[in-house]
Amino acid sequence: MKVFVTGTDTDAGKTVVSAWLCLHAGADYWKPIQTGHPPDRDADIVTSLSGAHAHPERYLLRAPLSGYDAAKLEGKRIELDDFNVPATSRPLVIEGAGGVLVPLNESATTLDLMARLGAPVIVAARSGLGTINHTCLTLFALRSRNLPVLGVVLSGPLTPSNRAAIEHFGNTKVLAEIPPLAPLTRDALKRLAPLPGALDWIRWKA
Repeated sequence: MKVFVTGTDTDAGKTVVSAWLCLHAGADYWKPIQTGHPPDRDADIVTSLSGAHAHPERYLLRAPLSGYDAAKLEGKRIELDDFNVPATSRPLVIEGAGGVLVPLNESATTLDLMARLGAPVIVAARSGLGTINHTCLTLFALRSRNLPVLGVVLSGPLTPSNRAAIEHFGNTKVLAEIPPLAPLTRDALKRLAPLPGALDWIRWKA
């Protein structure tokens, strides 16, 4: 009962997508690696927007860089063996840091962490110009590691042509479109109902 939310890159909407999933699934939340703290802590945003219980990060690093670079600055090395899925009786939303090829150490990337954790994947992507290429490349990388992809959630202004292209060329489905929300609140996310398949991971048997 877990899902890994990855993104096409930084600021692709992963945290809002994670909050949206937690809200509609009644799920816990876990971000294994948080960089840029303080002031950034995505767990605070997710709990505020969804009310989800947030499990502690395995790495909470100061520099707003890749996990690899941020850890090096603190004299640390991120090891894949350091990560174990938190125990919970509820569904669990796991949020990655950056995109799928962000380095964690000199040889491992977020793809390796995703393979270790064994969760199906939802890709958070922007809706605007450039998203077709970024999203399809992300899908290609995930499938190269045989990671199960449930679909894509788009954030930003509704762009039907981009949605259609991602579904066609990415051989996937768009599970939701989250338009700009002002203000961004729990009630606003609650009104965005999941499309078919968006919560299939709750029944996923790893």
